[in-house]
Amino acid sequence: MQKSVVIDYLPECVRRYRPEWAIVAVDVIRATTTAVTAAATGRRCFPVPTIEAALALAQQFDNPVLAGESRGKMPAAFEMDNSPAQLVSRTDTHRPLVLVSSSGTKVIHEAAGCEAVYLGSFRSHSALAGYLAERHDRVAIIGAGSLGEFREEDQLCCAWIAAGLMSKGYLLENPETTALVSRWRDAPPDACLCSRSVDFLRRTGRVRDLDFVLAHIDDLNAVFAVRNGEVQMIAEDESFTRPRAPANRDEQPAAVVAEC
Repeated sequence: MQKSVVIDYLPECVRRYRPEWAIVAVDVIRATTTAVTAAATGRRCFPVPTIEAALALAQQFDNPVLAGESRGKMPAAFEMDNSPAQLVSRTDTHRPLVLVSSSGTKVIHEAAGCEAVYLGSFRSHSALAGYLAERHDRVAIIGAGSLGEFREEDQLCCAWIAAGLMSKGYLLENPETTALVSRWRDAPPDACLCSRSVDFLRRTGRVRDLDFVLAHIDDLNAVFAVRNGEVQMIAEDESFTRPRAPANRDEQPAAVVAEC
């Protein structure tokens, strides 16, 4: 079978890829960055789709950290925001994190019936591409989307992962994926600064999270999977390799997505 990769977005699109696809959930600002950061510090992390699910799951743990946001606001019963910057400054890593977000954790939840579920972020995109190439023939990279939009930071991360798979012989599944990869594969991290997500962080005093995202690019040589509802870090000793960076940028196609 020819290996292939597709880029899509929004939680409801995940059902198109059940059950034979491996899913990569991408919500750079901020859910997958927060979840990856939690697991990288040794903290157990459980992404859930709703506030109600978070409260129910929290009852199964001794003194968990309820973290997240709904429609951009931290729920009243929660201890912290969906914030990688806040999380990394905490020392209570023995407390499990129950995480909910407006869209990113919903993608993770919807992917539960797929072949495998991974988390994509700026922090480990190269390691992830190398790991996927050794294990899955069909990969769907799903941007979380926000208010129905495929935000620039997620387009960028999706394209980086897809380009890494291309370097391993994967074909791009459709013209939309080709356009995204061509536009973003060689773009720098700060190309996403025109995003409405970035504007939201700035307007609401969450600039520390933006700084964290942009300061942590490919700094983790590990892969993060979701198994039985829990984020698990797969370290470099589990045999995966980073793909080589693409040698050349494809010619810009006529149709591009979310021009800044």
